[in-house]
Amino acid sequence: MKVTLSALDTSESSFTPLVVIELAQDVKEETKEWLKNRIISKKKDGGAQLLFRPLLNKYEKETLENQNLYLVGASRIRLLLGAEAVGLVKECNDDAMRAFTYGTRQNFKGFHENNDDFLTMAECQFIIKHELENLRAKDENMIPGYPQAKLYPGKSLLRRLLTSGIVVQVFPLHDSEALKKLEDAWYTRLALKYQPIDSIRGYFGETIALYFGFLEYFTFALIPMAVIGLPYYLFVWEDYDKYVIFASFNLIWSTVILEVWKRGCASMTYRWGTLVMKRQFEEPRPGFHGVLGVNSVTGREEPLYSSYKRQLRIYLVSLPFVCICLYFSLYVMMIYFDMETWALALHDSSESEWTSILLYVPSIIYAIVIEIMNRLYRYAAEFLTSWENHRLESAYQNHLVLKVLVFNFLNCFASLFYIAFVLKDMKLLRQSLATLLITSQILNQIVESLLPYWLQRKHGVRVRRKVQALKADVDTTLYEQVILEKEMGTYLGTFDDYLELFLQFGYVSLFSCVYPLAAAFAVLNNFTEVNSDALKMCRVFKRPFAEPSANIGVWQLAFETMSVISVVTNCALIGMSPQVNALFPESKTDLILIVVAVEHALLALKFILAFAIPDKPRHIQMKLARLEFESLEALKQQQMKLVAENLKEEPRESGKEKPS
Repeated sequence: MKVTLSALDTSESSFTPLVVIELAQDVKEETKEWLKNRIISKKKDGGAQLLFRPLLNKYEKETLENQNLYLVGASRIRLLLGAEAVGLVKECNDDAMRAFTYGTRQNFKGFHENNDDFLTMAECQFIIKHELENLRAKDENMIPGYPQAKLYPGKSLLRRLLTSGIVVQVFPLHDSEALKKLEDAWYTRLALKYQPIDSIRGYFGETIALYFGFLEYFTFALIPMAVIGLPYYLFVWEDYDKYVIFASFNLIWSTVILEVWKRGCASMTYRWGTLVMKRQFEEPRPGFHGVLGVNSVTGREEPLYSSYKRQLRIYLVSLPFVCICLYFSLYVMMIYFDMETWALALHDSSESEWTSILLYVPSIIYAIVIEIMNRLYRYAAEFLTSWENHRLESAYQNHLVLKVLVFNFLNCFASLFYIAFVLKDMKLLRQSLATLLITSQILNQIVESLLPYWLQRKHGVRVRRKVQALKADVDTTLYEQVILEKEMGTYLGTFDDYLELFLQFGYVSLFSCVYPLAAAFAVLNNFTEVNSDALKMCRVFKRPFAEPSANIGVWQLAFETMSVISVVTNCALIGMSPQVNALFPESKTDLILIVVAVEHALLALKFILAFAIPDKPRHIQMKLARLEFESLEALKQQQMKLVAENLKEEPRESGKEKPS
């Protein structure tokens, strides 16, 4: 008879493993025991009150490899109390979205005392992560067994263990059955269909579901541009004055799709509960360091770092480094133009099929170099932003996004601007834009999905062979799953995915009047991107922890900024066309003034449209107003209750007073 793994051995240890903690191989026993006690201890004693078991019991450690792996779970009641602590919002029986409380649990839709599906697995894992991160030092001044790993009251234990290398990683487990159902509904059958966004949200959380929702929305929004651009490409290739209609449509399109997305996003996140979820006070980043002091807001002891020193690092080191990288990017661009000149001269001197193909080689090489430079710069930007020592994760992300977007914008689009406005070579602009767009799409598909998937499959085969060679009297199903998943790559978030869409949006919107076919290529790429990204999330990377999100964050502003730049670019390109220039043979000043006036009018129209289209649908606004009213009424009732209790206490106290 097979011996099951210890997580499922007895009633005492029988729980659904949700999260895995991997410790370093040489961790001392006293450290393990201390960590275990802090995780399983009651909340009133400073613990997390979670379930914690080693992956292998004593017998299994003798049979299998001891990987220092531990499983974390929680009882159903503990998860429900945790849902209240993190402020999860759920739908009530009256169809309103309210913050979940354990005391009013019967008022929420889908709740039954024996129903284990009220909280999704992603929500349960998020709760456990929150509880582990909120394990804080009390009177310890160091981690037991590691005098160099200092602690102070209020310090997050998990973050200190990670930065000290005692804990190697913490990751949530996949649910094999639920994952198989999601894959079947998502990407295993190639068909033109909507993605199961709600199912993605239930499995991976709101942040990843919003990315796939935006990817799908953006792809379908590109279809009108692709349909209109195709006949322009086929029939009016050189008539730039006819592109005025197409360019004007592009400008209105770019504004409307972003505003409509905000409305759709608000409807989705309201349904998921994150639109009305109270934002918690942000804790310091794991890598934040400084002199120990007292936070003036929370009153907790934590590292303090001078904002003056941070500003010095930003302006004296980070900013010059970014400027040097931008200069290097422009230098590489000039090398590309030298290669273009050489290829063109060779083609003119001896025209043949080979020299015709050679004309595209410089653009292909340049596109590959751009991708390499973007990835190298990304590592440098992450190092610099971390070195700047930002206290909050949001501040870190904002500075990182700014650095990366500035470099990527210049690196990807500088050559196109140079060709358009300095060389004024529209034929070369079309060729370069097409080559950059198509080459970058192919490279991204290979590097981000296909190559990691191939490597992961090879690793999976090796692990399975190794496990199958073990003794047959041990049930290795869970062991094999944990070993496979711990070696998977870590998904670093949606940053790179949004960046790819941002650059694609730039290629489509900035030079639409020169290359209307860009939208068609973007649509084709995105239909495959949906499936490759889905494959990446399900089979290549570890399951990421769910993160509640109400919108796509700073990327909304990035896309809106790109659409403003596209207004200026398209107006300038139309003003440069031979047909428009022929209307002003004597005075170029009049032409410039008219182009500037049209550009300002279009920008005004853009901002009027953005103002006229509400960010939230009317029914969502009404529901949010009702929730705010209910919150104010509840606060008023609570205050009146306190006043009434105080009035009752006063006569008692006065009755106790003895006459003088």
